[in-house]
Order: sequence, then structure tokens, then C-alpha cells
Amino acid sequence: MSKAKRQMPDSSGRAGVAHGEAGRDPVSDEACGPSHEHQGTGSAKPRAGAGSLLEVALTRENLQAAWKRVKANKGAAGVDGLDIEHTHRLLQTTWPQIRQELLAGKYGPSPVRRVMIPKPDGSQRELGIPTVTDRLIQQALLQVLQPLIDPTFSDHSHGFRPGRNAHDAVKAARAYVQSGKRVVVDVDLAKFFDRVNHDILMDRLKRRIPDTAVLRLIRAYLNAGIMDGGVKVERDQGTPQGGPLSPLLANVLLDEVDKALEARGYSFARYADDSNVYVGSKRAGERVMAWLRELYGKLGLQINEAKSAVGSAFGRKFLGYELWVAKGREVKCKVAQKAMGNFKARIRQLTSRSGGRSMAQVVQGLRPYLLGWKGYFRMAQTPKVWRELDEWLRHRLRALQLKHWKRGTTMYRELLALGARADVAHRVAANSRRWWRNSAEGLNAVLDIAWFDRLGLPRLS
Repeated sequence: MSKAKRQMPDSSGRAGVAHGEAGRDPVSDEACGPSHEHQGTGSAKPRAGAGSLLEVALTRENLQAAWKRVKANKGAAGVDGLDIEHTHRLLQTTWPQIRQELLAGKYGPSPVRRVMIPKPDGSQRELGIPTVTDRLIQQALLQVLQPLIDPTFSDHSHGFRPGRNAHDAVKAARAYVQSGKRVVVDVDLAKFFDRVNHDILMDRLKRRIPDTAVLRLIRAYLNAGIMDGGVKVERDQGTPQGGPLSPLLANVLLDEVDKALEARGYSFARYADDSNVYVGSKRAGERVMAWLRELYGKLGLQINEAKSAVGSAFGRKFLGYELWVAKGREVKCKVAQKAMGNFKARIRQLTSRSGGRSMAQVVQGLRPYLLGWKGYFRMAQTPKVWRELDEWLRHRLRALQLKHWKRGTTMYRELLALGARADVAHRVAANSRRWWRNSAEGLNAVLDIAWFDRLGLPRLS
């Protein structure tokens, strides 16, 4: 296999959800076009003469494309401890045997490595990291299965799908509210990826994939278990986030609820396990919520009652956004308060005045986070908020620079060198230990926006 090409983006997707490759920040979907496009509208059927779906997935061309994707995603090592380069060298000699085992139905996937990712609210999200070899095989399967299955999904589903993202879901939500549906049934599933019932999922897959070899291999991945502290934990439910196939499998299961909502003509948008249904009254919303509990219950899933509710569309967040009404009754988007709080907490960490880093190093650490956050929340229609965030961030960095200079004499000398008036430099130097209060007013004209631009600090506004 040749060497070569998540976040694939830093595409703006929802943070905190793995979109395919293990150990990545989640933002874009782990999907790329297969080597051999199959025509079909429902079940996955290989072209005449192409062999089984598994054989198509294991063709050299498809595997090369899959390897480029896995390599580009730079995921962490699995339970075998082998990273991308070590796995590449190993596969040059072991791949023929692995391929033979796959085609014979004898391949046994390795358990995934459990990693707990802290959330801003103090809780943890479980991530299961497959070995690089298993990520390669799953990616090869995904490239064949996704073009066949994805077209059958509901148009109201936006997560983990090629050409769709969280922004599409937010735009749909805004359009529903603008049309007058001001009550939302906000549904969040409790530990969805941990509670996927294997038997129910395989039953839904059989309706779409009449290839026993592929189904057998997917079942093997579901049953591979998790390695935790050196002990293998068997599982009869759950599809751990971190593998390329998990998002597609999640959509297969949840599409059943999407189709039921469509059949009744409801206005809704879903991204992964977050689903919002928009109705005209709270009474109608309560009926929908009760019905959804029943639908999800049949799939072995539970609604997270603490995070789900029926209420005003202007009082609930969706994928980090909130809606508000501007002049002329136009519905617009803004960053949700919780997302804003998480942003400021992260900025405080990155600009800590006890890190022992130069200003250039601090700015370089800020750049990827600021650019990713700005890209995701670019739909927010609150220019004043963006300007205030810029001012707050520069204020923090000015205080940090003052602390770097430490002594009043150093401050005085450096400020003069930057072109400050003598009285301004003297006033700042005379209050050398009051970094936050001292980093405003006169200092703004010296450590101005152009100074930060030269350092490479991105602007939010």
C-alpha cells in the first residue's frame, strides 16, 4: 500500500464528537469517495463483475484511498501501540495474510483502547481508539458503504454526512422558527454511542446490506470489546466513538426515527444524537416528546431528560447556537451562553500569566483555537459581541506582556522603544504590578491592533 494523504477539518462541526478517525477533535465527517462507485438507492449491491462488497472494499485502489485518509487524520495508536508509520511498515509484510483472513471471515479485530475525554462541564466522554490497521479496514468499508446508504437517509439529518454539517442544521432550525414554529422539542439521547443495541443495529443493517461477509465483519467490530487498564471488557451494546464506521452506523439506527417524523410531516433537524422538532404550540410539543420516547425506546435508546425539554425556540441552544429576534422580526443566530463561557474559559487557560512562554508562543497557541472557533461560529449575527471578545482578548494579552516585562524600568524602556510617549510609559511603569488595570487606556495606543496583527493574532470581528 502506498503511503500518502480528520480534523479533517477543522471544519466547523460540533466540538466533542468524534467524526471518524480516532483521537481527533471532531469536526468533519470521515467520508471520502470510494474507488468504485456503486449505483443504488437503498440496499448496497455491487456492480456486475465487481465481486462482493467486501472484495470491492479490499481492492488496491480503495485501500490506497483509505490509507491516505487514515494517515491524514493522524490518529493515536490503538492497543497494539503502533502509530501510523510503524503500522505502515508492518502492513507491507502482513497485509496479504490479513486480507486473506478478511475474505475468509476469520479476521478478528483488536479491542479498542479506551480514552476518557474531559468535557467543559466536568463530565467525561468515552472515546474508543481502534488500531491503525482496524481504522484502515473500517475506512475502506466506509468508502464503499457510504455512497450506497447515505442517499437513503432523511434530508433532515445533517451529522456525519458528506456535503452536510452543523451549519446546515442550524440554518434549517432558524428557517422553521422564522416560519412561525416558535416551540421546540429539544431531544438529546442519553449516552447514545454507549447504548446502541447490537442486535437492533445489525437488523437495520441487514435491510440495507445484503452482503453477509460485510455484515459479519461489522458484527466483529461491534463485539471487539474495549481494553481498559490492560483488561479486555466485553460489550454487547455500544459503538465507541473513534472508529470511521461509528458515525455511519449511528445514522443507520437513527434514520428510523427521522423517517417516522417525516411521515407525519414534522419540521425537524438532527445532527448525530441531537434532534430538534419545531411545532406551533407547547401542547403539540408535549405530544411529540411522548411519541419520541416511544420511538427511541423501541430502538433500545433513552432520552436524556435532564438535557431534553419542550420550550421556546429562543430559550434553547442547538449545536452551540441560540436564536434571537432582531428588528423587523427577523430570526438570527448568536453564540449560546454556554459555548461563550467555554470559549472564555479556554482563552484564560491559553493566556495564563504563569505559563513561562513568550508572547509569540502564546499567540501561536491561540491561533488554531481562535480560527477553529471563529470558523464554527461564523453564522453568529452579533458583530458587537465579536468586537467585545476581541477587546477582552487583547486586554488579557497586554496584561500578559506587562508581566513578561516585570519591572517598571523594563516596562519604561520597552514602551519607549515601541513609540510610546514618555508620560504614558512613566504612568505604566509606576504601576508595574497592577497588570490588568494597567493594560488599558494609554497602553492601547502602544500595544495596538496593528501590533497584535504583526504577531499573527487572528481577529474575531
